[in-house]
Formats: sequence, structure tokens, C-alpha cells
Amino acid sequence: MNIILSTRNLSKTLQIQTVFAGLYVNIMTLEQAGITGEAVEDGDTLAANSYKKASFALQKTTQKQWCMADDTGVFIDALDGAPGIHAARWAGDVSTEEIMQYTLDKLQDVPPSERGASFKTVAILLDPKGESHIFTGELRGTILEAPRVPCQPNMPYSAIFQPNGHDKTWAEMTTEEENAISHRGQAFSKMRGFLKTVVNI
Repeated sequence: MNIILSTRNLSKTLQIQTVFAGLYVNIMTLEQAGITGEAVEDGDTLAANSYKKASFALQKTTQKQWCMADDTGVFIDALDGAPGIHAARWAGDVSTEEIMQYTLDKLQDVPPSERGASFKTVAILLDPKGESHIFTGELRGTILEAPRVPCQPNMPYSAIFQPNGHDKTWAEMTTEEENAISHRGQAFSKMRGFLKTVVNI
């Protein structure tokens, strides 16, 4: 069974492919599916943007395959929930490292005890007819005062977010460790269960 993942982010793709290991599922990026262009992420919620991305892929595929997408936000307590759904864009059109530094600058005077944050993911699976299935995940943690390791590609918070109860940041974890606890891992694990039991693959 082929499923188009509406992204060009290879780090995200690897994480999600790992979640679906063991199922008869071939997860393809937009590029691998031969789809050009990008969805316009102008929704005001994670669910809206996730649906826009999945719907874009479904509309572009000629064979009307299953399509899926997710949208993730980071909600920082000391910043009144910012950047929220704008986590990938709130620093402007800049590099992954610059987004990370922008976030650290915003929290420059915030003590460690007040640097709590939540990562939230909404993942949507569309069947070939366009019927949607929604899966969510959420994880609490802390934004560090400085990175200990470099960011993962295209993941600006991976080197500075440390999940509660763990001594590693995302960037210090293996893909398997991250998927076991992460917001994205939670959402796509629920999707995996749906496909395994409801679609029977």
C-alpha cells in the first residue's frame, strides 16, 4: 500500500517511516511521488494546516492514493503560547539554526524553572475518496538555555527541547527513542494502529 506523505522534510519522513516499520506500507514524499509545488499553510490551527497539506497531495496525485500530513507547533509558556502554529516561520525566512537562536533570544531572561513548553502534533490521513481521519499527540518539556548538540536538519527546536523525564534533547536521541515518546510519534502511532486494524494492512 502506497501512502503519500505531504512533505519534503527528510528528517520528518525518516521519523514517520520508522513508526510504520513492519506494515506493508510504502511511504513516499511529495518528491518521490512526482508532485511539484507546496500546500499553502494559511490555516489558523494545526488541524487546518495538516488537512491543507494532505488535501494538496491528494488533489495532485493522478491515481488518488492515500495521503497523509501533519502539522506541529511548539507552545512556550513564558511567551504566552508563542510561536504556536507558526513555529517554523516566526523568525522569518531564515535557516534552521537562526530559528533556534531567535527562540533562545526571546527567552534570554527567562529562568530554567519557567521555560516550560508543549509540542503538539495533528496528523491527518485521507483515503482516496477524501475522507479524513485525525490523530493527535502532545508532549511537555523544557527549552534549554543553550544547545548541547547541533539541530537536526529542518528541525530548529530539536537541540533545545528536552522532554520531561528525560536527560536528552530530541537531537541527542535516536529516531527510535524519539518516536517512543514524541508528539509526532504519538500521533502517527495512532495512525499506524488505525491502518493495521481498520484498513487491515
